[in-house]
Amino acid sequence: MGTIVIFALIALFVIIFVSSGIKIVRQSETMVVERLGKYNRTLTSGVNIIWPIVDKPRPIMWRYTREDYEGRTVVIKRMVGRIDLRESVYDFPKQNVITRDNVVTEINAILYFQIVEPMKAVYEISNLPDAIEKLTQTTLRNVIGEMDLDETLTSRDTINSKLRAVLDEASNKWGVKVNRVELQDINPPRDIRDAMEKQMRAERDKRATILEAEGNKASQVLESEGRKMAEINHADGEKQARILRAEGEAKAQIVKADAEAKAIRQVMEAVTGTGSNPANYLLAVKYIETLKEMVSGKDNKTVYMPFEATGILGSIGGIKDLFNVGSK
Repeated sequence: MGTIVIFALIALFVIIFVSSGIKIVRQSETMVVERLGKYNRTLTSGVNIIWPIVDKPRPIMWRYTREDYEGRTVVIKRMVGRIDLRESVYDFPKQNVITRDNVVTEINAILYFQIVEPMKAVYEISNLPDAIEKLTQTTLRNVIGEMDLDETLTSRDTINSKLRAVLDEASNKWGVKVNRVELQDINPPRDIRDAMEKQMRAERDKRATILEAEGNKASQVLESEGRKMAEINHADGEKQARILRAEGEAKAQIVKADAEAKAIRQVMEAVTGTGSNPANYLLAVKYIETLKEMVSGKDNKTVYMPFEATGILGSIGGIKDLFNVGSK
């Protein structure tokens, strides 16, 4: 019985020894193994064999967040033997920062980082979560302290880029890669928010007034241009109408003159029997009509003959020629 017990104890010891020497590492995880207190190697994913008692995993401080029964976020920090190589998210508590124009602002930041060199993360920093948190807070204060409040509220992308560049450079020696930094909330004091709302409301009213004035101006301009075009079109219409009327009157006068000339010519042919010059006949008729008008009034006592004797003689000569032709 004693021999069996001894063999059983030896078998149990061998099983425990072998099982403790087999380390199964899951995907996206790793372990830093020390042999007699000195770094030996970094285990990869899968089955790994170490020497129990001689080889031990080096633990690392890690940060977890949980929600309690009241819905509040609780931060838990503890030592773990496995290092998570996936991207981790740190949601830091809100902190007060002072802008360049001396405004105290409450800011909440989120950090996305990833361990790329596990050995540095274990040996280069004693408490990695606290180091990253403090570095993020101090860097955020420095970046916000160089900006005014208005610039802070409108330049989140710029702040994120500056934070990521500084944190990535500072945490590089820890084997950590900072991928993104996001600002969740930027809360100025209540009186500053009220002043900003009043300013925003005033800006909106100003833009509305400007837009209304520009609309009235554009409306007046369009209306004046419309009146201008209407007047121009009306003037062009009148111009064309006058031109057409003048052309019509000219053509009418030409047709009338041609008709009168034709009629006079026919009268001359009927009276004289020849095609004599109708100008003498027309001049004689006009001269007789003029004399008739001169002596037709009851108050006309004196008759004045035209001063130009040559014209009178010519007219008389034309009448004479006319009657001479008729007597023949």
